[in-house]
Amino acid sequence: MSLSEWLIGKRNIALKKNLKQSSLQVPEGLWIKCDQCGSLMYYKTLHKNLKVCPKCQNHFPTSSQDRINYIFDINTWQNLNSHLSATDPLGFFDKKSYRQRLHEMKFKTGLFDAVQTGFGSIYSIQVACGIMDFRFMGGSMGSVVGEKLTRLIEAGTNSNLPIIILCASGGARMQEGMLSLMQMAKISSALYKHKQRGLPYFTILTSPTTGGVTASFAMLGDLIIAEPKALIAFAGRRVIEQTIKEELPDNFQTSEYLFNHGFIDLIISRPHLRSTLHKLLLFYQS
Repeated sequence: MSLSEWLIGKRNIALKKNLKQSSLQVPEGLWIKCDQCGSLMYYKTLHKNLKVCPKCQNHFPTSSQDRINYIFDINTWQNLNSHLSATDPLGFFDKKSYRQRLHEMKFKTGLFDAVQTGFGSIYSIQVACGIMDFRFMGGSMGSVVGEKLTRLIEAGTNSNLPIIILCASGGARMQEGMLSLMQMAKISSALYKHKQRGLPYFTILTSPTTGGVTASFAMLGDLIIAEPKALIAFAGRRVIEQTIKEELPDNFQTSEYLFNHGFIDLIISRPHLRSTLHKLLLFYQS
């Protein structure tokens, strides 16, 4: 065998090896498995269905920006107070400083805090809306979340607009102590003034909605809507069981359980939310 033939043979072996390796390398995130039913689906199929499993209707977590795209007319969303950002008033430090956590969350999510607020249109009906984002420190309610929602409600009241708040939160933000708990009363007070004007206020509870958010503005809506099988609670399941010394039902703290016991008014799947809100807004307008 000549040297040139040997080199050609080696090159062909290397090419076959590279082709075999490249054929085995599938990009991550193309296929997504449902946690509920275990079905495997192409990511575009899931996104086309607004991140709801086509087989079992399991609602996957989604971002505040996705929800804006799902609900509002194209190019009608106008951000309000988008650059409000939290400081570290208590100098809080656990495994890392609160200031560092805020910086990391801003870089990871592209948000300044756990809620987006603004004005938008649903089938040409303008509303004021706040959308919480669980990706930012578990959607926890600190002073910035409280301030942004209060300013939103005041702006909506002054403009005679309906208000919609989509909740996704683990509750009050412990890193801000009492300052975070004060937001419950502040937001509720602004909502009372909104109600005095005779303007509608809808809340949409997504999974999870817990703690101080549930104990304040999430349950003050004229209509309380929830996504299917959403976790909605104040205290944790184990805490309640240890307190009352009883075992709780399997579906306890789900939107279906709360609907059956009169705590919420409607359970609406994500793909039908936009059209349902439109019907409700038309009803309240009339």
